[in-house]
Formats: sequence, structure tokens, C-alpha cells
Amino acid sequence: MPRGPGKYDAECTKIQEEQRAAGVLLIVLNGQRGSGFSVAATLDVIASIPEILRDTADQIENDVASPRAGPD
Repeated sequence: MPRGPGKYDAECTKIQEEQRAAGVLLIVLNGQRGSGFSVAATLDVIASIPEILRDTADQIENDVASPRAGPD
């Protein structure tokens, strides 16, 4: 994981504080400052991010591959 300041650290920290969360991972795509990510989290949460991202990617792939049933 890259170290040092991220483009969206202030926004990430604000969300973490507002939500009283153990961690926030913010991924911005084509934002005002370009694409980037920031993490505000405890070390335990940071260590779990790769697994969370893998699970999230699997869910997204399954959702995209599975046609959704429309209203009856």
C-alpha cells in the first residue's frame, strides 16, 4: 500500500470521524483531483483491506454477469 498523503485524505478522514468508523477506504474515479484512493483506518482494518477488496470484486463480477429479474 502506498505510503504518504493521498489526494482524498481529508474527505476520507471526515467520513471516518462523522461515522465513528474503525476504517474508511475511499476510492475516487475521475474526480476533481483525478482518480485516487485514501485510507483512514486502524492497523487491523488496513490489514483486512485486501480480503475485503477481493470479496467486493467477486460480488461486482457476479452482479454484472447475472441478469437481474425485472418487475413482473
